[in-house]
Amino acid sequence: MNHLTRRAFMGSLGAAATMPAFSTSRAAAGPILTRAIPSSGELIPAIGLGTWITFNVGNDERLRAARAQVMQAFFDRGGTLIDSSPMYGSSEAMIGYGLARTKRPALFSAGKVWTLLKPLGVSQMEASRKYWGVERFDLMQVHNLLDWSTHIETLKAMKAQGRVRYIGITTSQGWRHGDLEQIMRSQPIDFVAFSYNVVDREVEERLLPLAAERRIAVIINRPFQEGVLIDRMMRYPLPAWAAEIDCANWAQFLLKFIVSHPAVTCVIPATRRVDHMEENMGALQGRLPDARMRARMARHVENV
Repeated sequence: MNHLTRRAFMGSLGAAATMPAFSTSRAAAGPILTRAIPSSGELIPAIGLGTWITFNVGNDERLRAARAQVMQAFFDRGGTLIDSSPMYGSSEAMIGYGLARTKRPALFSAGKVWTLLKPLGVSQMEASRKYWGVERFDLMQVHNLLDWSTHIETLKAMKAQGRVRYIGITTSQGWRHGDLEQIMRSQPIDFVAFSYNVVDREVEERLLPLAAERRIAVIINRPFQEGVLIDRMMRYPLPAWAAEIDCANWAQFLLKFIVSHPAVTCVIPATRRVDHMEENMGALQGRLPDARMRARMARHVENV
């Protein structure tokens, strides 16, 4: 099996990538996997939607319509958490476009502040809110720790005023993990976000245990190494024993490895396509790997 399986196989079944998403399949398949936000107990689905690169489509109406279909498929399969940032070009405007054109039972909006100085941060967050078209963000995060000591004070005040429900800090840079650890130990944050997948497991040593200890929700970014990991795995057949954890494809295999870690709250793969979204959301259902199976999964990926 080659890399075309992820990119083309579903499309070969017909017009799956362009058909409107459907909700009946989710109802037929049963309940979806949710995780509790430790600071409140609120449950959210364990698969969210990332928008880095994939939603930066400018004003191209064809691409905008295609991304709105991706969002509808996400909502139809039970998703609620969408994550974006001013760093992501036109992604926030695209989200607002899609939200105005999709039907959804719920939305968990996760925005970011990514600038220097308090006044610029305040104005940037307000601009993001208007792009999205939401009354307030559920979660506002300091993106990549940029001027975090300034923005965290703003976010604390916003949370106290009810202008945001949760606050957090993110990084996608491994060399910032030490700084992130210190923030997790010293600041009253609800969420943290960092990279984790079956081959990048450094955070298992310190950050994931610390998040559990400090009762901080964890959002995982770059689960597929921005496509590099899943494209590599597509060159090989899915092992037959993946059926023991109800995995039908590599996307579900890789995502179930992540969400089966007890400290992980949500993972946010990004995609341009409805068929890929449906594959991703399939990881919300069926059996999850236990510790022994997780070790087997990691060994398998290392050895192929």
